[in-house]
Amino acid sequence: MQLWSSLLSLGLLASTALPTAAASAWGFTDATVSVHSKGSGVGAGLKEKIPDNKGLSKPIALGDTDTLKITLTSQDGSTAKRAHQVFLFLQDPQTGLDISYPFSVKDNGKARVELTQKDLPVQFLSASEPLDARFLIGSFGNSKAYNEAAFQLTVARDANVPVPSAESAKYGKLPEIHHIFKDDPRSPPIVITLAFVGMVLATLPLLAVVVSPVFRSH
Repeated sequence: MQLWSSLLSLGLLASTALPTAAASAWGFTDATVSVHSKGSGVGAGLKEKIPDNKGLSKPIALGDTDTLKITLTSQDGSTAKRAHQVFLFLQDPQTGLDISYPFSVKDNGKARVELTQKDLPVQFLSASEPLDARFLIGSFGNSKAYNEAAFQLTVARDANVPVPSAESAKYGKLPEIHHIFKDDPRSPPIVITLAFVGMVLATLPLLAVVVSPVFRSH
């Protein structure tokens, strides 16, 4: 009995530990963030490697003519795998305004995203503090989604170039819409109608001549 009791206890412990062992979490590896200026040569610009499942300690600057490029490999636990959702999440810590940019993800988990200042909301262009950048990685199943800080993004603007203004939606009376409808169908002129009827009637004698031998044969 003591042996069976011990085996039963071990079985219960094992069954309790199985869900914990099976439950994994999404993350990333081989992540890099790079900034290239328009017209710069190969190898120019900034390139930083992001530690696995961690963030950079220094901010990344994005200028007027720069392109921000991020590459990473999503992984479930320690296995590279395609996640159904991989996003770059940007948020202004002062206003709370946020926006997400989806990565293009391959079957092997390799993902990438690119953006410029033109892709940012105009409110971000006048932000006085760096934007918070996070990686959001998740998929179907029991694996825990990844949602952690990746780096801070500083939007560098040329002081001589004014910041575009955001036009808010206006609700009010709209300009009157004038529709132009086609005229109702009209009958053709009587002359054309009579001419057409005359042409049809003119063929009747010829039709009678052609058909009459057929009836006589019967």
